[in-house]
Amino acid sequence: MDAGTSGWRNFPDFKEKIINESRTRVLAFLNIAASGYSTDDEQENINEMDPGRTAQMVEQYPELIGVRIGRFNGSEWAPFDLALDAAERSGTPLLVECHLPEYPLEGQLNRMRPGDILTHSFQHVSEREPVVNVETSLVEDYVLEARNKGVLFDVGHGGAGFWFSQAVPAFEQGLLPDSFGTDQHRGSMNAGMKDMLNVMSKYLNIGMSLESIIENATWKPATSIKRLDLGHLDEGAVADIAVLIILKGTFGYVDAGNNRMDGDRLLVAEMTIRAGRIEWDLNGLSAEKFEL
Repeated sequence: MDAGTSGWRNFPDFKEKIINESRTRVLAFLNIAASGYSTDDEQENINEMDPGRTAQMVEQYPELIGVRIGRFNGSEWAPFDLALDAAERSGTPLLVECHLPEYPLEGQLNRMRPGDILTHSFQHVSEREPVVNVETSLVEDYVLEARNKGVLFDVGHGGAGFWFSQAVPAFEQGLLPDSFGTDQHRGSMNAGMKDMLNVMSKYLNIGMSLESIIENATWKPATSIKRLDLGHLDEGAVADIAVLIILKGTFGYVDAGNNRMDGDRLLVAEMTIRAGRIEWDLNGLSAEKFEL
């Protein structure tokens, strides 16, 4: 699942790129800003944020996209409310990212509906208050209220979205992630994030059960975006299968603040099957054995 894509104005061209072959399935959230998700000034143009057109585009490609709000530097709540409106019209969850520095986290969570998704949930950056109070080391009451309301919390590790100082006390106090979003890009995959299995391995070593980790990597994300055809192996499901092994040893895990946590287990992909076709085979399990 891709955290972001172009705005409603540019989505048809983007769609052609992401489904150019039958084996490809990229799921995305459509930004309320018409120009898409970027750092340019168009992100600030409220007049170009059209919930009707956004919802119309989502309804045109319901198997591919949802609604998100990513960046806005102002203090007025209009962009957030317009994104919520688009999500409400299209019957999809709203994905909320962190690049909204003038919006208090409490205000964001109070506006979010059951099933809406907060990503970069365990970060500690200047753009947004952390979920764990740095003075008391306690999860904020309004965060727990949002959890009880049904707001979903995604890791969204990325290059700045995951800190052990937030994730560990949150976990110990019962605030677990609902999905292991990676926010994968060149910077994050070459830094502390690495890949999704590395994020999952961090939680394995923090103390999450393997059963919960597998559920949070498969069925929970699928249900959060209302894709009940994905994330399971029931009869009739598409044959998307990951064969994992757990290595035991000494491994170092790094967060966005360049802090290392040592662990003794590491999840590794032995084989990946997409729609019944083997796409990754680490040790040649599917190959003919060659005898020396």
